Amino acid sequence: MSGEAILPAGWTPAKGYTNGVACGAGRTVYVGGQIGWDGQQRAVSTGFVDQFDQALANVVAVVEAAGGAPTDLVKMTVYVTDIEAYRGSLRAVGGCWRARLGKHFPAMALVGVTALVEPWAMVEIEAIAHIREG
Repeated sequence: MSGEAILPAGWTPAKGYTNGVACGAGRTVYVGGQIGWDGQQRAVSTGFVDQFDQALANVVAVVEAAGGAPTDLVKMTVYVTDIEAYRGSLRAVGGCWRARLGKHFPAMALVGVTALVEPWAMVEIEAIAHIREG
């Protein structure tokens, strides 16, 4: 791998993938899909909003472990297994967003999917961050 694998302190290493990879001058960080589990890969909830919040927290943790901040996020793709759960939770999801990212809005897409790798998972977030030098 030409980049540096990123693993937040205290997290259990992922099996078969990397949580994040940082590479290049100024460090571009590619955050692998994060779901609603904690750093030891234990599900935090079966609820949509809690899973969204934890997945977003995990994205931020990977970026911070690479030396960045939430405002360094430049691209995010959110995968959800239930679009209606997302639409019905917009106010709560917005609250999670503001708590984690404030008014920072990277380029984004939200994609409905039939399933995610963990059967209980309803949300997965991939992201790209660019951490400026100096």
